[in-house]
Amino acid sequence: MSYAAFKMMHWATGIEHCAAGFITHSAADFSPRIPTVTADDLDSDWPASNKAIGSVPNLITVAANILEVYTVRIQEESSSLDYKAAADPKRGGVLAGVSGASLELVCHYRLHGNVESLGILPSGGADGGRRRDSIILTFRDAKISVLEFDDSIHRLRTSSMHCFEGPDWIHLKRGRECFPRGPVVKIDPLGRCAAVLVYGLQMIVLKAAEASSGLVGEDSTFRTTGASRIESSYTVGLRDLDMKHVKDFIFVHGYIEPVMVILHEHELTWAGRVSWKHHTCMISALSINTTLKQHPLIWSATNLPHDAYKLLAVPSPIGGVLVVGANTIHYHSQSASCVLALNYFAVPADGSQEMPRSGFTTELDASSATWLTNDVAVFSTKSGELLLLTLVYDGRVVQRLELAKSRASVITSDITTIGDSFFFLGSRLGDSLLVQYTSGGGALTMTPGVKEEVGDIESDAPLTKRLRRSSFDVLQDLASEELSFYATGPHNPQLAQKAFTFAVRDSLLNVGPLKDFSYGLRINADPNATGIAKQSNYELVCCSGHGRNGSLAVLQQSIRPDTITQESLPGCKGIWTVYHKDLRSDSSKGAADEDEYHAYLIISLENRTMVLQTASNLEEVTENVDYYVQGSTIAAGNLFGRRRVIQIFARGARILDGTFMTQDLSFKSSTSEVGATSEGTIVSSVSIADPYVLLRMTDGSIQLLVGDPSTCLVSVIIPRVFENTDKLVSACTLYHDKGHEPWLRRTSTDAWLSTGIGEAIDGADGMTQDQGDVYCVLCYDNGNLEIFDVPNFNSVFLVDKFVSGRSHILDTFFHGSANSHEKLMNKYAEDVGHGRKETTHNIKVVELSMQRWAPEHSRPFLFGILSDGSILCYHAYVYDVSENAAKTESVVSSQSSITLSSTSASRLRNLRFVRVPLDTYAKEETPSGVSSQRCTIFKNVGGLHGLFLSGSRPAWFMMFRERLRIHPQVSDGPIVAFTVLHNVNCNHGFIYITSEGALKICQLPALSSYDNYWPVQKIGLKGTPHQVTYFAEKNLYPVIVSVPVHKPLNQVLSSLVDQEVGNQFEHDNLSMEGTYPMEDFEVRIMEPEKLSGPWQTRATIPMQSSENALTVRAVTLFNTTTQRNETLLAVGTAYVQGEDVAARGRVLLYSIERSSDNVQAKVSEVYSKELKGAISALASLQGHLLLASGPKIILHKWTGSDLNGVAFYDVPPLYVVSLNIVKNFILLGDIHKSIYFLSWKEQGSQLNLLAKDFGALDCLATEFLIDGSTLSLTVSDDQKNVQVFYYAPKVSESWKGQKLLSRAEFHVGAHITKFLRLQLLPTSADRTTPGSDKTNRFGLLFGTLEGSIGCIAPLDELTFRRLQSLQKKLVDAVSHVAGLNPRSFRHFRSNGKAHRPGPDSIVDCELLCHYEMLGLEDQLEIANQIGTTRLQILSNLNDLSLATSFL
Repeated sequence: MSYAAFKMMHWATGIEHCAAGFITHSAADFSPRIPTVTADDLDSDWPASNKAIGSVPNLITVAANILEVYTVRIQEESSSLDYKAAADPKRGGVLAGVSGASLELVCHYRLHGNVESLGILPSGGADGGRRRDSIILTFRDAKISVLEFDDSIHRLRTSSMHCFEGPDWIHLKRGRECFPRGPVVKIDPLGRCAAVLVYGLQMIVLKAAEASSGLVGEDSTFRTTGASRIESSYTVGLRDLDMKHVKDFIFVHGYIEPVMVILHEHELTWAGRVSWKHHTCMISALSINTTLKQHPLIWSATNLPHDAYKLLAVPSPIGGVLVVGANTIHYHSQSASCVLALNYFAVPADGSQEMPRSGFTTELDASSATWLTNDVAVFSTKSGELLLLTLVYDGRVVQRLELAKSRASVITSDITTIGDSFFFLGSRLGDSLLVQYTSGGGALTMTPGVKEEVGDIESDAPLTKRLRRSSFDVLQDLASEELSFYATGPHNPQLAQKAFTFAVRDSLLNVGPLKDFSYGLRINADPNATGIAKQSNYELVCCSGHGRNGSLAVLQQSIRPDTITQESLPGCKGIWTVYHKDLRSDSSKGAADEDEYHAYLIISLENRTMVLQTASNLEEVTENVDYYVQGSTIAAGNLFGRRRVIQIFARGARILDGTFMTQDLSFKSSTSEVGATSEGTIVSSVSIADPYVLLRMTDGSIQLLVGDPSTCLVSVIIPRVFENTDKLVSACTLYHDKGHEPWLRRTSTDAWLSTGIGEAIDGADGMTQDQGDVYCVLCYDNGNLEIFDVPNFNSVFLVDKFVSGRSHILDTFFHGSANSHEKLMNKYAEDVGHGRKETTHNIKVVELSMQRWAPEHSRPFLFGILSDGSILCYHAYVYDVSENAAKTESVVSSQSSITLSSTSASRLRNLRFVRVPLDTYAKEETPSGVSSQRCTIFKNVGGLHGLFLSGSRPAWFMMFRERLRIHPQVSDGPIVAFTVLHNVNCNHGFIYITSEGALKICQLPALSSYDNYWPVQKIGLKGTPHQVTYFAEKNLYPVIVSVPVHKPLNQVLSSLVDQEVGNQFEHDNLSMEGTYPMEDFEVRIMEPEKLSGPWQTRATIPMQSSENALTVRAVTLFNTTTQRNETLLAVGTAYVQGEDVAARGRVLLYSIERSSDNVQAKVSEVYSKELKGAISALASLQGHLLLASGPKIILHKWTGSDLNGVAFYDVPPLYVVSLNIVKNFILLGDIHKSIYFLSWKEQGSQLNLLAKDFGALDCLATEFLIDGSTLSLTVSDDQKNVQVFYYAPKVSESWKGQKLLSRAEFHVGAHITKFLRLQLLPTSADRTTPGSDKTNRFGLLFGTLEGSIGCIAPLDELTFRRLQSLQKKLVDAVSHVAGLNPRSFRHFRSNGKAHRPGPDSIVDCELLCHYEMLGLEDQLEIANQIGTTRLQILSNLNDLSLATSFL
């Protein structure tokens, strides 16, 4: 492997930071509500209880380098009409008038850098709460980016960047190279400034721009005034203020100027010296004056315990700060202080006075906390419990602190309050949760009478901000005059502990941390599969999570459906299912719409059509129905609310009621010639949106069938726009905008009158109000896209060159980008010359689809399939152009357009689309010449909705929380046709037909969760999994699991005594009370019981007390007695008994037999032996067993009853992390001393050290990388890098072969814990050249602690050079989020250690995937600059995706 590609396949899911802020809307907006009520309804009957949930901020989460912004959608309990029901006290799952809340994705970014900390710069209530907040991100070593949400592009935009690295700022480091943590950002609660601590002791103060300053003036083009911004920054050296070791800092509430409190340690101590030196920490409060750049000390407090590590600012009106330590919580303000001891390790500073203690013992190290109300904070401890801390106060004096247990939850990495009714638990070790809370017995469900006063307070802006931050109880104090008759005697000392009710509302799936994984067969694997379909036989079984959240995550890159039945049906062209409603059963229409069974299945063959009844079993009824069965069908569907079926064939259509035909149509030619049988009348593609059917003919003309719901008859219309036009339509579709308030109406110019207009239009069509609007979306041969309203065919939206795939598209009629764009194209064509120009013009849109799925607030997606097989996907959004801008624009366009008055009125001027990346989808290899429709929308397949794409690379596009999840389905090769089926035997399933002619009726695997980058099924273990291996012979998965237990302390102490030395403890010491938490280890042998069912534990192997199982592997050993190979399960363990006892370990061998009933597995111990040193890794080497035992490796041969040592080598200086074997070569990674490369010689039975890496490297995982005949050694380290070494004894730098040479190095940005070597799949390029060297190529699949999965795959030199030059171009050609440079991100990080840079021979697919997101013109331009073609680049990238689709 001289060259390689680094490719992520599953991005990080473990959330490290989260925060809440008004990013996409301001505090004054009421956007994230679900019943969208028009303005006049707001006063009359909005549910009163919803004051509490007035305007909910966004949630921002960060997982490694993944930044996501979510909106919290709230489902009110009842409709907006009967608020009295909502005002009742909570019932069932209804909490405070809310029946549910969910997170909906606004934007998602993969940054070129890991976020070290995250903060929200609030707008401070300026402009009546109309300004928005900004996001501040910090990156190593000292980069700060400020992002704000820009409505016009519906994306985050960088508003300022601050970098304190490089030669100008080297003095800030004061000679140090290695810093334990990256920059930490904290922000003033009123948004006046922010501060970032970098390089340990340098404070960077960021001054916020004033609201009235010129940056964001009132006359800005935004309708809402912009977001908060940073104006300038300067540094403060904390060393000059006599601070040495800063642990944490925070801004406090309630001062006129920003005040920062810093927690620092003036003398260091450690656990071994605590009895002499303790209480070494102190806090200092500095007043920050950003204009004078002065920071006087205003108060300080000393004698805080040495384990204090965190500060929490107490909200107004109390103010002050909480200092959190492992064993105590202190409250300090300028005037008062108090303390709470959490356990018996807490000692007072002077040893005299007694400390107030909490009613139970707990420890608060490594906890995270947030405020629920202004006097109650919730703490999430290291064991996952939620604790409530109440401040009992009088006025502004805190009298005491009270701690209460709440409930157990996930172990969190960060926690944030969202608004005043939700908080979010972000977790790296389990799923992250959105929790709704309410204090007291229904305090939030107020009666309707109070609503008016609350409404009045709303108008006063600064108070609203205070209300939003604080809880409902404070509202009663602040507004006690108006609300006095509801106040309940504020803060009665007896009632100090408020009752809180919690309800989990949503969760974000997390598969990290992946400690280990193995690659095994799925239970529904197909043994006959070949090629790429064979890969979906496999799945990845991963150890993920920790403690109570520990689980096995079963990941599959592709979906493998559960087959119910299958038939052989060659020559099939299409397949449809239709409903049929009798008039008798029509009364129950509303209730059972979702669960209505399909009535008929229509299958189109080469030259005939089959019709089957689907009510219970599939029975052919072709003879007894009036369907057109003499030829193939083009499409079929329901009209008139499922009362009729329409079937369309090449030259006509039939309307059927059940089995009877009610109308027969034949299509006329659009041209005026008499010859009605000309080719133009043949239907090419069809789109149905009740009661309209749109037909595209083979000659590029279109016709519309319009149905009359009263008579259930259909008439043909050729739209007048297309009667005598020469524009050819290349693709078209109908989009039905359903719902009470159709989404697209919001985007028309008269947004406020939109409902009125809607009623008028509907009246004319004689349709009901609920029907919504129908639009026709079509693309011309020249690549332009136009949207018309139906049936009048007025143009409402026009895009030039849709086919070029720009990042944003908007109506060129108003925004006039058309002219400039045309000029650009002409200029480009002249530059490049004729030959290149051809390539752009033959790309057409061959299929369109536009769809908006169920929930009312979701926005439509627009899909376009191009003739070269690539797919464009756009997501619609609304951007209101401000009034004055619109006026000038209409003046400009009126000169060009005469019919302005009529057309501009109804145009969707505020509609825009933003492009969605689909880089996980590997596109068609060879686009088929036959234009069959490939997109099938499904509304309910196993409760999911989305779009299925058939063709040679079928894939599911599923819609979750406004984001598309793309899951390929490769198990059956190309799929010709697909449709949904819902009947008795197949509940919400589907039917598809493969290119081989097999018809399969399937369901989706039920237990998998598809709202993830890959489908995943999690099996809870109630313990921490450590290692898993696949026992292929019996299809079992042995897993090392440790379960936390509490053991009596004297039992633990007695086990720490070294038995050989004798008892050093006096017996009176052993009578200590209490328990000590320990981990009990066992090996569980698990397997999936049946198809998509839960997993079962077939057997367990318990370990002895204080014995840790370190490794488990299935090994094949050659039995020297019977001369046969045996496959055994080998376990290596270590006794963990403290530093006074010599290390010992055991090696255990087990045989596994299946009993006859095949249920339980019989595990019998074959051999066990105790050795010196921990057995940390083992592997089988040519029938021998290789053990890493402490600081040496020993090779054993197996006699059937005994292990006999054959050879040994004193090689790992410390501890083996991983052992890999290829043939007779051994690769060994040491925890601290990098890697060693050994070989084993059978004759003379000796282990030889061939070479090693002389650098100091903390290894995490190692593996061999094989490319043809070259062998490379790959290693990942604790600085999140990957290095590839090679052994070349003939090269002079290798010191006669002692030293391994570097072949490549790369910064991954995540801790890789496991590599797995898998053979690359053959791609189209390899098949053309038989006998090429590419058959023996292996990629490395890796898993990380952040929950991401990726691979490193070898490349040939030509592809590598091409992609590398493309990568260099893309660094400048793409605008990177947060201004991060991808090149600096991928540099090897040595953390201050000396490191000689290696060659740059890995390309980064995370950057290369941006190429497909560029516009077509830019793609051609860049390809031309690096001397290649766009097709060549895309085929290289596509081949790489195909070669690495291992699962």
